Amino acid sequence: MIASMNYSPSLMGTTGRLLVYKITYTGRFLKNFEKLHPHEKKQIKRKVELLSKNPMHPSLRAKRIQGADALFECSVNMDIRIIWYYEGERLIVVLDVGHHDILNRF
Repeated sequence: MIASMNYSPSLMGTTGRLLVYKITYTGRFLKNFEKLHPHEKKQIKRKVELLSKNPMHPSLRAKRIQGADALFECSVNMDIRIIWYYEGERLIVVLDVGHHDILNRF
């Protein structure tokens, strides 16, 4: 579990409740996730939890993938990246995870 964090007001609904994204994973993500070291898997789980709460949190270093307007990437560590896209207003589809070279696939 991640320790409590400060949330940006933009993530709060009009009722004051935290708005979070639902996360879904592709088979490609799950396949590549299983290939990683247990320590990397732990880091990824923490980052996906953070992604669900605030996709633009500074520690994710999230940005659009150049040349692919609908795809985004974020950093797990200096080498591992997660690639995702938004489907609707509250769903994030996580496409892939892997070492930095996964960006060459998109």
